[in-house]
Amino acid sequence: MSDLSITAANVAATQFDSKYLAGETITQGKTVYRDGNTWMLADASAVGTADCKGIAINSALAGQPIAVCQSGNITTGATMTVGLPYYLSATAGGICPEADLVTGNFPTFLGFATTATNLVLAIQPSGVAKP
Repeated sequence: MSDLSITAANVAATQFDSKYLAGETITQGKTVYRDGNTWMLADASAVGTADCKGIAINSALAGQPIAVCQSGNITTGATMTVGLPYYLSATAGGICPEADLVTGNFPTFLGFATTATNLVLAIQPSGVAKP
């Protein structure tokens, strides 16, 4: 398998936090972590960047406001397999199935697909590298 192919225009959520700014260019539907008062693209390749806190529900350039869904239901703009757990990818901002994680990645559980397009976020960073 590979990272979900997200159609940014189809990403939507009803619960979100919008009190911080983007620290870099972030596309709608990408996973993010907080670095001080900014959101940055998350990835499973390092413990700091694997501390994912949510998924961006709008696109923003560095210094612009960004809304981030941190829990609850999110329409991902991608086709998922119902019942499958999804994780933070080692590609910046990506979402992948667990099978795509390799030795040295820091697994961060994002949530379960409840429909082909809905992910229920229950983010849990492991904080440890996969052996």
